[in-house]
Amino acid sequence: MSPTFASLDIRNYRIYASGAFISNIGTWMGRVAQDWLVLTELTDHSSTALGIVTGLQFLPFLLLAPFAGMIADRYPKRRILAITQTSLALSSLVLGLLVITGGAQLWMVYGIALFSGVATAVDNPARQTFVSEMVPRDKLANAVSLNSASFNAGRLVGPGVAGLTIAAFGTGWTLLLNTLTFVAVLLALAAMRTSDLRPAPALARGKGAIREGIAYVRSRPDIKLVMALVFVLGTFGMNFQITTALMATKEFGKGPQEYGLLGSVMAIGSLTAALLSARRARPRLAVLLVALVGFTISSGLAAMAPTYPLFALALVPVGLTALTALTTANAMVQLSVDPAMRGRVMALYMAIFMGGTPLGAPLIGWIGDVAGPRWTVGIGTIAVGLTLVVVSIRLARHENVQVTYESRRRPRIKIRTLPRPDVSEPVPEAAR
Repeated sequence: MSPTFASLDIRNYRIYASGAFISNIGTWMGRVAQDWLVLTELTDHSSTALGIVTGLQFLPFLLLAPFAGMIADRYPKRRILAITQTSLALSSLVLGLLVITGGAQLWMVYGIALFSGVATAVDNPARQTFVSEMVPRDKLANAVSLNSASFNAGRLVGPGVAGLTIAAFGTGWTLLLNTLTFVAVLLALAAMRTSDLRPAPALARGKGAIREGIAYVRSRPDIKLVMALVFVLGTFGMNFQITTALMATKEFGKGPQEYGLLGSVMAIGSLTAALLSARRARPRLAVLLVALVGFTISSGLAAMAPTYPLFALALVPVGLTALTALTTANAMVQLSVDPAMRGRVMALYMAIFMGGTPLGAPLIGWIGDVAGPRWTVGIGTIAVGLTLVVVSIRLARHENVQVTYESRRRPRIKIRTLPRPDVSEPVPEAAR
Protein backbone atom coordinates (compact mmCIF):
# COMPACT_ATOMS: atom_id res chain seq x y z
CA MET A 1 0.00 0.00 0.00
CA SER A 2 1.15 3.57 -0.69
CA PRO A 3 2.87 5.27 2.29
CA THR A 4 0.13 7.91 2.12
CA PHE A 5 -2.47 5.37 3.28
CA ALA A 6 -0.27 3.14 5.46
CA SER A 7 -2.57 3.30 8.50
CA LEU A 8 -5.44 1.79 6.51
CA ASP A 9 -3.64 -1.56 6.71
CA ILE A 10 -4.84 -1.72 10.32
CA ARG A 11 -8.35 -3.17 10.60
CA ASN A 12 -9.61 -1.07 13.50
CA TYR A 13 -8.40 2.16 11.98
CA ARG A 14 -9.85 1.24 8.57
CA ILE A 15 -13.29 0.63 10.09
CA TYR A 16 -13.12 3.78 12.19
CA ALA A 17 -11.98 5.93 9.24
CA SER A 18 -14.88 4.68 7.09
CA GLY A 19 -17.48 5.65 9.66
CA ALA A 20 -15.78 8.96 10.38
CA PHE A 21 -15.76 9.91 6.70
CA ILE A 22 -19.54 9.51 6.41
CA SER A 23 -20.01 11.47 9.62
CA ASN A 24 -17.68 14.23 8.41
CA ILE A 25 -19.82 14.75 5.32
CA GLY A 26 -22.84 15.15 7.57
CA THR A 27 -21.00 17.48 9.93
CA TRP A 28 -20.25 19.91 7.11
CA MET A 29 -23.81 19.67 5.87
CA GLY A 30 -25.00 20.52 9.37
CA ARG A 31 -22.66 23.50 9.66
CA VAL A 32 -23.77 24.98 6.36
CA ALA A 33 -27.43 24.41 7.19
CA GLN A 34 -27.09 26.01 10.63
CA ASP A 35 -25.29 29.06 9.26
CA TRP A 36 -27.83 29.45 6.46
CA LEU A 37 -30.66 29.17 8.99
CA VAL A 38 -29.20 31.96 11.13
CA LEU A 39 -28.23 34.26 8.28
CA THR A 40 -31.29 34.04 6.05
CA GLU A 41 -34.23 32.54 7.97
CA LEU A 42 -33.87 33.84 11.53
CA THR A 43 -32.05 37.15 10.91
CA ASP A 44 -31.48 39.60 8.09
CA HIS A 45 -27.90 38.48 7.35
CA SER A 46 -26.69 39.35 10.85
CA SER A 47 -23.01 38.53 11.07
CA THR A 48 -23.12 39.34 14.78
CA ALA A 49 -25.74 36.61 15.38
CA LEU A 50 -23.69 34.16 13.35
CA GLY A 51 -20.62 35.09 15.37
CA ILE A 52 -22.48 34.44 18.62
CA VAL A 53 -23.64 31.00 17.43
CA THR A 54 -20.11 30.09 16.40
CA GLY A 55 -18.73 31.41 19.69
CA LEU A 56 -21.21 29.37 21.74
CA GLN A 57 -20.23 26.21 19.87
CA PHE A 58 -16.59 26.69 20.80
CA LEU A 59 -16.90 28.26 24.26
CA PRO A 60 -17.00 24.84 25.99
CA PHE A 61 -13.57 24.04 24.52
CA LEU A 62 -12.18 26.88 26.60
CA LEU A 63 -14.13 26.17 29.78
CA LEU A 64 -14.10 22.37 29.85
CA ALA A 65 -10.68 21.56 28.39
CA PRO A 66 -8.97 20.45 31.63
CA PHE A 67 -11.93 18.25 32.61
CA ALA A 68 -12.34 16.84 29.08
CA GLY A 69 -8.67 15.89 29.02
CA MET A 70 -8.91 14.22 32.40
CA ILE A 71 -11.95 12.23 31.19
CA ALA A 72 -10.03 11.11 28.08
CA ASP A 73 -7.09 9.92 30.19
CA ARG A 74 -9.25 8.19 32.80
CA TYR A 75 -12.04 6.38 30.90
CA PRO A 76 -12.16 4.11 27.81
CA LYS A 77 -12.07 6.39 24.81
CA ARG A 78 -14.37 4.24 22.69
CA ARG A 79 -17.08 4.49 25.34
CA ILE A 80 -16.63 8.27 25.56
CA LEU A 81 -16.98 8.61 21.79
CA ALA A 82 -20.17 6.53 21.75
CA ILE A 83 -21.75 8.89 24.29
CA THR A 84 -20.60 12.12 22.66
CA GLN A 85 -21.57 11.05 19.13
CA THR A 86 -25.04 10.08 20.35
CA SER A 87 -25.39 13.50 22.02
CA LEU A 88 -24.37 15.29 18.83
CA ALA A 89 -26.87 13.27 16.82
CA LEU A 90 -29.64 14.27 19.24
CA SER A 91 -28.77 17.97 19.01
CA SER A 92 -28.92 17.83 15.20
CA LEU A 93 -32.22 15.93 15.38
CA VAL A 94 -33.84 18.48 17.69
CA LEU A 95 -32.76 21.47 15.59
CA GLY A 96 -33.92 19.79 12.38
CA LEU A 97 -37.36 19.03 13.86
CA LEU A 98 -37.70 22.60 15.16
CA VAL A 99 -36.98 24.00 11.71
CA ILE A 100 -39.35 21.63 9.91
CA THR A 101 -42.21 22.35 12.33
CA GLY A 102 -41.63 26.11 12.10
CA GLY A 103 -40.79 26.48 15.79
CA ALA A 104 -37.13 27.43 15.50
CA GLN A 105 -36.09 30.72 17.09
CA LEU A 106 -32.67 32.31 17.38
CA TRP A 107 -32.38 31.70 21.13
CA MET A 108 -33.05 28.01 20.53
CA VAL A 109 -30.21 27.85 18.02
CA TYR A 110 -27.98 29.50 20.63
CA GLY A 111 -28.92 26.85 23.21
CA ILE A 112 -28.43 23.90 20.85
CA ALA A 113 -25.10 25.35 19.70
CA LEU A 114 -23.93 25.49 23.32
CA PHE A 115 -25.10 21.92 24.01
CA SER A 116 -23.35 20.55 20.93
CA GLY A 117 -20.27 22.54 21.94
CA VAL A 118 -20.18 20.75 25.32
CA ALA A 119 -20.46 17.35 23.62
CA THR A 120 -17.76 18.25 21.11
CA ALA A 121 -15.46 19.56 23.84
CA VAL A 122 -15.56 16.15 25.55
CA ASP A 123 -15.44 14.28 22.23
CA ASN A 124 -12.39 16.03 20.80
CA PRO A 125 -9.54 14.97 23.13
CA ALA A 126 -10.92 11.43 23.25
CA ARG A 127 -11.10 11.28 19.46
CA GLN A 128 -7.66 12.86 18.99
CA THR A 129 -5.96 10.46 21.39
CA PHE A 130 -7.98 7.40 20.34
CA VAL A 131 -5.88 7.34 17.16
CA SER A 132 -2.78 6.40 19.18
CA GLU A 133 -4.67 3.35 20.52
CA MET A 134 -5.54 2.11 17.03
CA VAL A 135 -2.14 2.50 15.31
CA PRO A 136 1.49 2.01 16.41
CA ARG A 137 3.71 5.02 17.07
CA ASP A 138 5.48 4.83 13.72
CA LYS A 139 2.14 5.30 11.93
CA LEU A 140 0.68 7.93 14.26
CA ALA A 141 1.64 10.95 12.14
CA ASN A 142 0.18 9.20 9.09
CA ALA A 143 -3.10 8.43 10.90
CA VAL A 144 -3.41 12.02 12.18
CA SER A 145 -2.99 13.28 8.62
CA LEU A 146 -5.50 10.77 7.25
CA ASN A 147 -8.01 11.92 9.87
CA SER A 148 -7.54 15.44 8.55
CA ALA A 149 -7.88 14.13 5.00
CA SER A 150 -11.17 12.46 5.95
CA PHE A 151 -12.43 15.63 7.63
CA ASN A 152 -11.60 17.72 4.58
CA ALA A 153 -12.88 15.15 2.11
CA GLY A 154 -16.14 15.53 4.02
CA ARG A 155 -15.71 19.27 3.67
CA LEU A 156 -15.26 18.81 -0.06
CA VAL A 157 -18.56 16.94 -0.41
CA GLY A 158 -20.69 18.15 2.50
CA PRO A 159 -21.15 21.89 1.76
CA GLY A 160 -22.03 21.24 -1.89
CA VAL A 161 -24.57 18.58 -0.92
CA ALA A 162 -25.94 20.91 1.75
CA GLY A 163 -26.41 23.71 -0.77
CA LEU A 164 -28.34 21.38 -3.06
CA THR A 165 -30.50 19.87 -0.30
CA ILE A 166 -31.29 23.27 1.21
CA ALA A 167 -32.38 24.57 -2.19
CA ALA A 168 -34.40 21.41 -2.95
CA PHE A 169 -35.88 20.35 0.41
CA GLY A 170 -35.11 23.05 2.98
CA THR A 171 -32.79 23.62 5.91
CA GLY A 172 -34.58 21.31 8.33
CA TRP A 173 -34.30 18.20 6.16
CA THR A 174 -30.60 18.90 5.64
CA LEU A 175 -30.13 18.88 9.42
CA LEU A 176 -32.02 15.59 9.72
CA LEU A 177 -29.82 14.05 7.05
CA ASN A 178 -26.80 15.08 9.14
CA THR A 179 -28.36 13.25 12.10
CA LEU A 180 -28.36 9.97 10.18
CA THR A 181 -24.63 10.21 9.41
CA PHE A 182 -23.73 9.92 13.11
CA VAL A 183 -25.00 6.33 12.98
CA ALA A 184 -21.98 5.44 10.80
CA VAL A 185 -19.56 6.35 13.59
CA LEU A 186 -21.55 4.43 16.20
CA LEU A 187 -21.58 1.31 13.99
CA ALA A 188 -17.83 1.63 13.36
CA LEU A 189 -17.10 1.87 17.09
CA ALA A 190 -19.22 -1.22 17.74
CA ALA A 191 -17.43 -3.21 15.00
CA MET A 192 -13.89 -2.62 16.27
CA ARG A 193 -11.86 -5.35 17.99
CA THR A 194 -11.11 -4.34 21.56
CA SER A 195 -8.24 -6.83 21.74
CA ASP A 196 -6.39 -4.97 18.95
CA LEU A 197 -6.42 -1.61 20.74
CA ARG A 198 -3.34 -0.28 22.58
CA PRO A 199 -4.79 1.80 25.42
CA ALA A 200 -2.50 4.09 27.37
CA PRO A 201 -2.31 3.52 31.15
CA ALA A 202 -5.54 4.78 32.71
CA LEU A 203 -5.27 7.83 34.92
CA ALA A 204 -5.82 6.86 38.55
CA ARG A 205 -8.57 8.57 40.51
CA GLY A 206 -7.45 11.32 42.79
CA LYS A 207 -6.83 15.03 43.04
CA GLY A 208 -4.28 16.99 41.08
CA ALA A 209 -4.72 15.40 37.63
CA ILE A 210 -5.77 18.66 35.97
CA ARG A 211 -3.03 20.63 37.70
CA GLU A 212 -0.50 17.99 36.63
CA GLY A 213 -1.50 18.36 32.97
CA ILE A 214 -1.19 22.15 33.06
CA ALA A 215 2.20 21.93 34.79
CA TYR A 216 3.42 19.47 32.15
CA VAL A 217 2.57 21.87 29.34
CA ARG A 218 4.12 24.81 31.19
CA SER A 219 7.39 22.87 31.45
CA ARG A 220 7.53 22.30 27.67
CA PRO A 221 8.55 25.42 25.69
CA ASP A 222 8.29 23.51 22.41
CA ILE A 223 4.63 22.69 23.02
CA LYS A 224 3.89 26.23 24.21
CA LEU A 225 5.34 27.66 20.99
CA VAL A 226 3.13 25.42 18.84
CA MET A 227 0.08 26.27 20.95
CA ALA A 228 0.73 30.00 20.58
CA LEU A 229 0.83 29.67 16.81
CA VAL A 230 -2.36 27.62 16.56
CA PHE A 231 -4.13 29.99 18.98
CA VAL A 232 -3.65 32.96 16.68
CA LEU A 233 -4.50 30.91 13.60
CA GLY A 234 -7.64 29.46 15.21
CA THR A 235 -8.85 32.70 16.79
CA PHE A 236 -8.38 35.10 13.89
CA GLY A 237 -7.69 33.07 10.77
CA MET A 238 -9.88 29.96 10.89
CA ASN A 239 -13.36 31.47 11.25
CA PHE A 240 -14.38 30.21 7.82
CA GLN A 241 -17.93 29.52 9.03
CA ILE A 242 -18.36 33.27 9.30
CA THR A 243 -16.04 34.66 6.65
CA THR A 244 -17.18 32.55 3.69
CA ALA A 245 -20.84 33.00 4.63
CA LEU A 246 -20.48 36.79 4.76
CA MET A 247 -18.41 37.02 1.60
CA ALA A 248 -20.88 34.85 -0.31
CA THR A 249 -24.08 36.54 0.88
CA LYS A 250 -23.18 40.16 1.69
CA GLU A 251 -20.18 40.89 -0.53
CA PHE A 252 -21.14 38.94 -3.65
CA GLY A 253 -24.92 38.48 -3.17
CA LYS A 254 -24.94 34.72 -3.75
CA GLY A 255 -27.36 31.98 -2.67
CA PRO A 256 -27.01 28.71 -0.74
CA GLN A 257 -25.51 26.74 -3.63
CA GLU A 258 -22.71 29.25 -4.19
CA TYR A 259 -22.11 29.51 -0.44
CA GLY A 260 -21.90 25.71 -0.10
CA LEU A 261 -19.56 25.58 -3.09
CA LEU A 262 -17.02 27.79 -1.29
CA GLY A 263 -16.59 25.18 1.43
CA SER A 264 -16.03 22.49 -1.18
CA VAL A 265 -13.51 24.62 -3.08
CA MET A 266 -11.53 25.31 0.10
CA ALA A 267 -11.58 21.59 0.85
CA ILE A 268 -9.68 20.91 -2.39
CA GLY A 269 -6.67 22.63 -0.86
CA SER A 270 -7.27 21.16 2.60
CA LEU A 271 -7.57 17.62 1.32
CA THR A 272 -4.40 18.02 -0.75
CA ALA A 273 -2.56 19.28 2.32
CA ALA A 274 -3.73 16.35 4.45
CA LEU A 275 -2.63 13.79 1.87
CA LEU A 276 0.77 15.47 1.49
CA SER A 277 1.15 15.52 5.28
CA ALA A 278 0.37 11.80 5.40
CA ARG A 279 3.52 11.14 3.37
CA ARG A 280 5.80 12.93 5.85
CA ALA A 281 7.36 10.58 8.36
CA ARG A 282 8.06 13.33 10.89
CA PRO A 283 6.39 16.72 11.45
CA ARG A 284 8.78 19.69 11.55
CA LEU A 285 8.63 23.27 12.79
CA ALA A 286 9.94 24.48 9.43
CA VAL A 287 6.86 23.05 7.68
CA LEU A 288 4.58 24.72 10.23
CA LEU A 289 6.17 28.15 9.80
CA VAL A 290 6.26 27.99 6.01
CA ALA A 291 2.60 26.97 5.96
CA LEU A 292 1.68 29.97 8.11
CA VAL A 293 3.58 32.29 5.77
CA GLY A 294 1.61 30.81 2.88
CA PHE A 295 -1.63 31.30 4.80
CA THR A 296 -0.81 34.97 5.40
CA ILE A 297 -0.24 35.57 1.69
CA SER A 298 -3.19 33.56 0.36
CA SER A 299 -5.72 34.90 2.89
CA GLY A 300 -4.60 38.43 2.04
CA LEU A 301 -5.29 37.73 -1.63
CA ALA A 302 -8.71 36.28 -0.72
CA ALA A 303 -9.61 39.40 1.26
CA MET A 304 -8.84 41.58 -1.77
CA ALA A 305 -10.45 39.35 -4.42
CA PRO A 306 -12.73 41.57 -6.56
CA THR A 307 -15.10 38.83 -7.77
CA TYR A 308 -16.70 35.66 -6.46
CA PRO A 309 -14.73 33.32 -8.80
CA LEU A 310 -11.40 34.89 -7.77
CA PHE A 311 -12.35 34.67 -4.09
CA ALA A 312 -13.23 31.00 -4.54
CA LEU A 313 -9.94 30.39 -6.34
CA ALA A 314 -7.97 32.04 -3.51
CA LEU A 315 -9.60 29.68 -1.00
CA VAL A 316 -7.70 26.71 -2.46
CA PRO A 317 -4.26 27.86 -1.18
CA VAL A 318 -5.92 29.15 2.01
CA GLY A 319 -7.21 25.64 2.72
CA LEU A 320 -3.91 24.07 1.68
CA THR A 321 -1.74 26.20 3.97
CA ALA A 322 -4.13 26.26 6.94
CA LEU A 323 -4.53 22.49 6.98
CA THR A 324 -0.80 21.91 6.52
CA ALA A 325 -0.17 24.07 9.59
CA LEU A 326 -2.82 22.30 11.69
CA THR A 327 -1.87 18.71 10.83
CA THR A 328 1.80 19.49 11.43
CA ALA A 329 1.09 21.14 14.78
CA ASN A 330 -1.22 18.32 15.89
CA ALA A 331 1.29 15.60 15.02
CA MET A 332 4.17 17.54 16.65
CA VAL A 333 2.29 17.69 19.94
CA GLN A 334 0.98 14.11 19.92
CA LEU A 335 4.37 12.59 19.10
CA SER A 336 6.25 14.59 21.72
CA VAL A 337 4.12 13.96 24.84
CA ASP A 338 4.09 11.18 27.41
CA PRO A 339 1.24 8.75 26.47
CA ALA A 340 -0.18 8.96 30.00
CA MET A 341 -0.50 12.76 29.58
CA ARG A 342 -1.76 12.75 25.99
CA GLY A 343 -5.46 13.25 26.74
CA ARG A 344 -4.89 16.23 29.02
CA VAL A 345 -2.31 17.81 26.72
CA MET A 346 -4.50 17.40 23.63
CA ALA A 347 -7.47 18.84 25.50
CA LEU A 348 -5.40 21.92 26.33
CA TYR A 349 -4.15 22.02 22.74
CA MET A 350 -7.73 21.99 21.40
CA ALA A 351 -8.77 24.56 23.99
CA ILE A 352 -6.01 26.85 22.79
CA PHE A 353 -6.86 26.26 19.14
CA MET A 354 -10.66 26.22 19.23
CA GLY A 355 -11.24 27.94 22.57
CA GLY A 356 -10.13 31.23 21.03
CA THR A 357 -13.15 31.11 18.73
CA PRO A 358 -15.58 32.40 21.43
CA LEU A 359 -13.39 35.50 21.52
CA GLY A 360 -12.60 35.73 17.83
CA ALA A 361 -15.97 34.79 16.28
CA PRO A 362 -18.11 37.55 17.87
CA LEU A 363 -15.31 40.05 17.22
CA ILE A 364 -15.07 39.04 13.58
CA GLY A 365 -18.86 39.10 13.27
CA TRP A 366 -18.84 42.65 14.64
CA ILE A 367 -16.06 43.63 12.22
CA GLY A 368 -18.19 42.26 9.40
CA ASP A 369 -21.11 44.49 10.41
CA VAL A 370 -18.98 47.60 10.95
CA ALA A 371 -16.14 47.40 8.41
CA GLY A 372 -17.48 44.92 5.85
CA PRO A 373 -17.00 41.23 5.02
CA ARG A 374 -13.53 41.65 3.51
CA TRP A 375 -12.08 42.68 6.86
CA THR A 376 -13.32 39.45 8.45
CA VAL A 377 -10.76 37.70 6.24
CA GLY A 378 -8.14 40.44 6.44
CA ILE A 379 -7.94 40.43 10.24
CA GLY A 380 -6.62 36.86 10.10
CA THR A 381 -3.98 37.87 7.57
CA ILE A 382 -2.74 40.65 9.83
CA ALA A 383 -2.81 38.63 13.06
CA VAL A 384 -0.98 35.58 11.68
CA GLY A 385 1.57 37.74 9.86
CA LEU A 386 2.45 39.75 12.97
CA THR A 387 2.71 36.56 15.05
CA LEU A 388 5.17 35.07 12.58
CA VAL A 389 7.38 38.14 12.92
CA VAL A 390 7.34 37.88 16.72
CA VAL A 391 8.03 34.11 16.67
CA SER A 392 10.92 34.51 14.23
CA ILE A 393 12.52 37.13 16.48
CA ARG A 394 11.99 34.93 19.57
CA LEU A 395 13.52 31.88 17.91
CA ALA A 396 16.53 33.90 16.77
CA ARG A 397 17.13 35.44 20.21
CA HIS A 398 16.22 32.69 22.65
CA GLU A 399 16.44 29.36 20.83
CA ASN A 400 19.41 30.19 18.56
CA VAL A 401 17.32 29.34 15.51
CA GLN A 402 17.81 31.34 12.32
CA VAL A 403 14.85 31.92 9.99
CA THR A 404 15.86 33.28 6.56
CA TYR A 405 14.29 33.79 3.13
CA GLU A 406 16.26 32.56 0.14
CA SER A 407 15.27 33.94 -3.28
CA ARG A 408 17.93 32.35 -5.47
CA ARG A 409 16.92 29.43 -7.71
CA ARG A 410 13.54 28.95 -6.02
CA PRO A 411 11.97 31.07 -3.25
CA ARG A 412 11.93 29.27 0.09
CA ILE A 413 12.19 29.83 3.83
CA LYS A 414 15.15 28.19 5.56
CA ILE A 415 15.19 27.37 9.26
CA ARG A 416 18.38 26.15 10.88
CA THR A 417 19.76 25.72 14.38
CA LEU A 418 22.96 27.67 14.99
CA PRO A 419 25.72 26.25 17.25
CA ARG A 420 25.82 27.32 20.90
CA PRO A 421 29.43 27.31 22.04
CA ASP A 422 28.59 28.54 25.52
CA VAL A 423 25.35 26.66 26.22
CA SER A 424 25.13 22.93 26.81
CA GLU A 425 21.33 22.57 26.76
CA PRO A 426 19.91 21.38 23.43
CA VAL A 427 17.29 23.28 21.49
CA PRO A 428 13.80 21.85 22.14
CA GLU A 429 12.91 19.15 19.62
CA ALA A 430 9.97 21.06 18.15
CA ALA A 431 12.29 23.92 17.20
CA ARG A 432 14.55 21.75 15.05
